[in-house]
Amino acid sequence: MTTVRYAPSPTGRLHLGNARPALMNWLFARANAGRYILRLDDTDTARSTEAFARGIEQDLNWLGITPDFKVRQSDRTALYDAARDRLIASGRLYPAYETEEELDGKRARARLLGRPPVYDRAALKLTPEQIAKYEAEGRKPHWRFRLDGRPVAFVDLIKGPQTVNTASMSDPVLVRADGTYLYTLPSVVDDIDLGITHVIRGEDHVSNTGNQTEIFEALGGAVPTFAHHNLLTGAEGEGLSKRIGSLSLMELREAGYEPMAVAAVAVLTGTSLPVEPYPDLAAMGQAFTLDAVSHGSARFDPAELASLNTRMLHQMPYEAARARLVALGLDSEPLWLALRGNLSVFSDIADLATLVSGPVTPVVANEDRDYLATARDLLPAEPWDETTWSKWTEALKAATGRKGRALFHPLRLALTGREQGPELRSLLPLLGRRASLARLS
Repeated sequence: MTTVRYAPSPTGRLHLGNARPALMNWLFARANAGRYILRLDDTDTARSTEAFARGIEQDLNWLGITPDFKVRQSDRTALYDAARDRLIASGRLYPAYETEEELDGKRARARLLGRPPVYDRAALKLTPEQIAKYEAEGRKPHWRFRLDGRPVAFVDLIKGPQTVNTASMSDPVLVRADGTYLYTLPSVVDDIDLGITHVIRGEDHVSNTGNQTEIFEALGGAVPTFAHHNLLTGAEGEGLSKRIGSLSLMELREAGYEPMAVAAVAVLTGTSLPVEPYPDLAAMGQAFTLDAVSHGSARFDPAELASLNTRMLHQMPYEAARARLVALGLDSEPLWLALRGNLSVFSDIADLATLVSGPVTPVVANEDRDYLATARDLLPAEPWDETTWSKWTEALKAATGRKGRALFHPLRLALTGREQGPELRSLLPLLGRRASLARLS
């Protein structure tokens, strides 16, 4: 079965850039009748919190993502320990005793000599006496994976054929001196254990694919198929960071953005597909494929999100809005259809509804008082419908000679107290003749 995973670390809130791989994995899994696993990479005990873990699940649920399965790396340490021991026994994981200061010195010397700062594998040449000396000093080793140092070729589902040469890389540290694990080993072990078939992630991980492939093979696991998408950036090309709250999903939600507007911008920016409204993720999944992801940049424009959100609300059918209208005590299809065209965010409906329910303070200029008295006298008899506005204004035009803004604007100010707002053609039947007479007075 096609199985993907989304693997955030609960060290901050998800932002718009994090939503991109979360959603792409979801759409891919659903398109292939597969499984979607949420894996919380919470091995960073200093910064991982339960509050952030709950926040991630809340954000995913808001986007419409319900994982089929959830795991936490903090519950799976025994698996990583077993893999570590296997790699040590096979000679692929070896202890290294250099301090961080010593490693910095080696890297600096290599740069001065014009060489790449690749680890020199000095730890493999240590004698038993040198190791005993380090141990006596109280040094604890970190553990490095010995790379084969060869070209690792793979076919990326987005970028096409790729080759990463591990000969140009330092042997990666998999286990810290305090015995805790860095990202790489737990990630590979989990992918093997959970049967991950496809890894869809940002293009900043392309170079990691070489050493991770070697670890997959060293542990006897099947290497998944990789797909590396372009990264969502700010308008100036800057990266988005969850730790500084950059465009966090929580903030976007609290600002009133529709989840499908956020999802469309997160997924479709930087693809060959237009960024346009979709009613739900299932509909978006009918259009989106990994083939659509471009190789160029994917820059987020806040104005595009605001525009898309507005378009989505203006097109939203009553049935899609009804539950939220009920919660606000505004369950009326005519009201929704009359007001939705003026919404920027859904919550605006509460304010706009007061144009019907009141209170409204009419705005009447002195020079318009006689005109409004005529308008009051010419108000048609009920029942009213959407033709009432045109009949009334045509009669006013004939009686007063006014036209254009001089005809319409004083009526808007008197009926709504506002310079702008919903079409009076739709609003007038909701107001009714009695309220209209009162406001025109």
